[in-house]
Amino acid sequence: MRGRCAAGGGRELTVPTQHVCSLEELPPGSKKIVQHGRATIGVSNVNGSLYAMRNLCPHHGAELCLGNASGTMVPSAPNEWSYDTDEVVVRCPRHRWEFRLKDGRSFTDPERYRVRVYDVTVIDGDVHVEV
Repeated sequence: MRGRCAAGGGRELTVPTQHVCSLEELPPGSKKIVQHGRATIGVSNVNGSLYAMRNLCPHHGAELCLGNASGTMVPSAPNEWSYDTDEVVVRCPRHRWEFRLKDGRSFTDPERYRVRVYDVTVIDGDVHVEV
């Protein structure tokens, strides 16, 4: 299941995975960046939910996962400000573009700009990214 922490309970994975760290090493509010081949992948724990995405902003190539992950402003009536904590995004540290952690789509142009996201699984207390 994309973006959510799935309990492993000794189950064997049938897809290739990249070990990230123990779940204990990734408390809520933290992130880890791991190397996988020539790519780097950022894994974030946002309020207990785990997300993983490629660490490369499609806008101008910045290390996207170094940006902050949080909720975002959503459309609202004039003079009203609505903040959505269900729609978790990461903000590129270079130009502040926002990408949804659940599907990698940008808020700027969701059909044109997106980042690859990966499933995250926890098996026996260890965090793995399905690559």
